[in-house]
Amino acid sequence: MKQKIKDVLAAIAYFLYEKGILHNRIQVHTIDETIDVLLNTEKSMVRFGDGEIVMIKGGDLMLQKASPEIAEGLAGILAYSHDDLIVTIPGIFETLSDHHRESRQFWRDHLLFCRKTYERYCNPDRVYYSTFVSRCYYYAADRSGCGAQFAKIRKIWENRDVVVVEGERTHNGVGNDLLDTARSVERIICPPSNAYGAIPAILDACTAYGKDRLFLLSVGVAAKFLAVDLFGRGYRVLDIGNLDMEYEWFVTRSPGKRKLAKHDLVTEEANRAAGHTAYLEQIKVRI
Repeated sequence: MKQKIKDVLAAIAYFLYEKGILHNRIQVHTIDETIDVLLNTEKSMVRFGDGEIVMIKGGDLMLQKASPEIAEGLAGILAYSHDDLIVTIPGIFETLSDHHRESRQFWRDHLLFCRKTYERYCNPDRVYYSTFVSRCYYYAADRSGCGAQFAKIRKIWENRDVVVVEGERTHNGVGNDLLDTARSVERIICPPSNAYGAIPAILDACTAYGKDRLFLLSVGVAAKFLAVDLFGRGYRVLDIGNLDMEYEWFVTRSPGKRKLAKHDLVTEEANRAAGHTAYLEQIKVRI
């Protein structure tokens, strides 16, 4: 019953928001506009999903314990303004008509509790980019355009030397062709949870590389801080979040969210038994 009441309140609040009765000053580029700027420029990207907004409010996530330091840092990054570092947020403020029913309800509920956080910390003088650039399959009511979007995303790192910074369970591009367009792929493997505390060690591993490398980050909340720091040092950095999982769902035409078997592989023995020898050879540092 509580969930039903919450859903009804969220739907009413979103209706008022959509109609402009509740003020909306937050602007977000489309997914395609976000992909295009990443493909056609050398800009870096830091992404905010629902979890980062929850952490600004002081809430824990499954893989990261909250702290005032993290909340303050995330709020500062969300408001950050720099021409060559794009910040993404969920593009949910104009309409949810392009989302399927479950996704619409999720984001209505999210805004019911987090709308004021966006309004407090988002920079009113900037147009944000879309976090759905890395989640462009699951949410969509019409998925017919996903193939073209993923094709353009894969061109971003075409013929580039890529360093993937990820958790030990993540396996970006393993078992699919997401990263096959890259000239080379090396990996820095990070703690699977509470990676924020390992940021100094991760930065040391990253900065051992030259600035010709393209960094793809997939380490949760820690990725936001890593992206800003590496960007400030002259690296190009893309915080890709769960892009690989979305790509797997797209490739297999999964009707909904589905657990990936590779996310259960931790040890070298398990990865070798699964045939992921190329993945193991790409690992250069374990934090």
